[in-house]
Amino acid sequence: MPRLVLVRGLPGSGKSTYAKSLSIHHVEADMYFVNKHGTYQFNPHKLHQAHRWCQGQTEQLLKNGQDVVVSNTFVEHWEMAPYLEMATYFNVDVEVVVCTGNFTSIHDVPKSTIKKMKFKWQD
Repeated sequence: MPRLVLVRGLPGSGKSTYAKSLSIHHVEADMYFVNKHGTYQFNPHKLHQAHRWCQGQTEQLLKNGQDVVVSNTFVEHWEMAPYLEMATYFNVDVEVVVCTGNFTSIHDVPKSTIKKMKFKWQD
Protein backbone atom coordinates (compact mmCIF):
# COMPACT_ATOMS: atom_id res chain seq x y z
CA MET A 1 0.00 0.00 0.00
CA PRO A 2 1.39 3.43 -0.92
CA ARG A 3 2.15 5.89 1.84
CA LEU A 4 2.21 9.65 2.22
CA VAL A 5 4.77 11.23 4.52
CA LEU A 6 4.23 14.86 5.51
CA VAL A 7 7.36 16.53 6.84
CA ARG A 8 6.72 19.76 8.70
CA GLY A 9 8.93 22.27 10.47
CA LEU A 10 10.20 25.81 10.41
CA PRO A 11 12.66 26.96 7.75
CA GLY A 12 16.08 25.52 8.52
CA SER A 13 14.71 22.63 10.60
CA GLY A 14 15.97 19.90 8.25
CA LYS A 15 12.75 19.10 6.36
CA SER A 16 14.25 18.83 2.88
CA THR A 17 17.28 16.89 4.12
CA TYR A 18 15.07 14.39 5.92
CA ALA A 19 12.67 14.06 2.97
CA LYS A 20 15.54 13.38 0.56
CA SER A 21 16.86 10.66 2.87
CA LEU A 22 13.68 8.61 2.44
CA SER A 23 14.43 7.68 -1.18
CA ILE A 24 10.81 8.05 -2.29
CA HIS A 25 9.16 10.67 -4.51
CA HIS A 26 9.84 14.02 -2.85
CA VAL A 27 7.69 17.09 -3.49
CA GLU A 28 7.69 20.52 -1.86
CA ALA A 29 6.27 23.92 -2.79
CA ASP A 30 9.80 25.38 -2.99
CA MET A 31 10.46 23.20 -6.05
CA TYR A 32 8.01 25.38 -7.98
CA PHE A 33 10.47 28.28 -7.66
CA VAL A 34 13.49 26.46 -9.10
CA ASN A 35 14.11 27.51 -12.71
CA LYS A 36 15.39 25.28 -15.52
CA HIS A 37 18.97 26.19 -14.55
CA GLY A 38 18.45 24.98 -10.98
CA THR A 39 18.34 28.46 -9.45
CA TYR A 40 15.82 29.15 -6.68
CA GLN A 41 13.80 32.30 -7.44
CA PHE A 42 11.14 32.82 -4.77
CA ASN A 43 8.18 35.01 -5.68
CA PRO A 44 5.78 35.60 -2.77
CA HIS A 45 3.02 36.51 -5.23
CA LYS A 46 3.13 32.95 -6.60
CA LEU A 47 3.12 31.12 -3.27
CA HIS A 48 -0.50 30.00 -3.66
CA GLN A 49 0.33 28.64 -7.13
CA ALA A 50 3.34 26.83 -5.69
CA HIS A 51 1.22 25.06 -3.11
CA ARG A 52 -1.42 24.14 -5.70
CA TRP A 53 1.38 22.73 -7.89
CA CYS A 54 2.73 20.72 -4.94
CA GLN A 55 -0.73 19.33 -4.22
CA GLY A 56 -1.20 18.44 -7.89
CA GLN A 57 2.13 16.62 -8.06
CA THR A 58 1.30 14.72 -4.88
CA GLU A 59 -2.14 13.76 -6.15
CA GLN A 60 -0.72 12.44 -9.43
CA LEU A 61 1.91 10.35 -7.67
CA LEU A 62 -0.60 8.88 -5.21
CA LYS A 63 -3.00 8.19 -8.08
CA ASN A 64 -0.21 6.16 -9.70
CA GLY A 65 0.32 4.16 -6.51
CA GLN A 66 3.64 5.82 -5.59
CA ASP A 67 4.97 6.58 -2.12
CA VAL A 68 5.30 10.35 -1.63
CA VAL A 69 7.02 12.60 0.88
CA VAL A 70 5.91 16.25 1.01
CA SER A 71 8.14 18.65 2.92
CA ASN A 72 6.57 22.03 3.57
CA THR A 73 6.43 24.14 6.70
CA PHE A 74 2.80 23.15 7.49
CA VAL A 75 2.84 25.71 10.33
CA GLU A 76 -0.92 25.44 10.89
CA HIS A 77 -2.92 22.21 10.75
CA TRP A 78 -5.25 23.42 7.97
CA GLU A 79 -2.24 23.50 5.63
CA MET A 80 -2.03 19.70 5.81
CA ALA A 81 -5.77 19.21 5.17
CA PRO A 82 -5.61 18.86 1.34
CA TYR A 83 -2.95 16.16 1.70
CA LEU A 84 -4.87 14.30 4.40
CA GLU A 85 -7.97 14.40 2.18
CA MET A 86 -5.94 12.94 -0.70
CA ALA A 87 -4.67 10.18 1.56
CA THR A 88 -8.23 9.30 2.53
CA TYR A 89 -9.39 9.41 -1.07
CA PHE A 90 -6.57 7.16 -2.30
CA ASN A 91 -6.66 5.01 0.86
CA VAL A 92 -2.97 5.45 1.68
CA ASP A 93 -1.19 5.40 5.02
CA VAL A 94 -0.09 8.79 6.36
CA GLU A 95 2.86 9.62 8.58
CA VAL A 96 3.53 13.13 9.89
CA VAL A 97 7.12 13.92 10.86
CA VAL A 98 8.08 17.13 12.66
CA CYS A 99 11.63 18.41 12.14
CA THR A 100 13.02 20.56 14.92
CA GLY A 101 16.62 21.09 13.86
CA ASN A 102 18.17 24.54 14.00
CA PHE A 103 20.18 24.87 10.81
CA THR A 104 20.70 27.72 8.37
CA SER A 105 17.74 28.13 6.02
CA ILE A 106 18.88 27.21 2.51
CA HIS A 107 16.52 29.84 1.10
CA ASP A 108 17.69 32.67 3.38
CA VAL A 109 14.28 33.12 5.01
CA PRO A 110 14.50 36.28 7.17
CA LYS A 111 14.67 35.69 10.92
CA SER A 112 11.62 37.94 11.37
CA THR A 113 9.58 35.65 9.11
CA ILE A 114 10.73 32.55 10.98
CA LYS A 115 9.82 34.23 14.27
CA LYS A 116 6.27 34.91 12.99
CA MET A 117 5.94 31.32 11.83
CA LYS A 118 7.16 30.05 15.20
CA PHE A 119 4.51 32.15 16.94
CA LYS A 120 1.76 30.65 14.73
CA TRP A 121 3.08 27.06 15.03
CA GLN A 122 0.47 24.45 15.94
CA ASP A 123 1.68 21.22 17.57
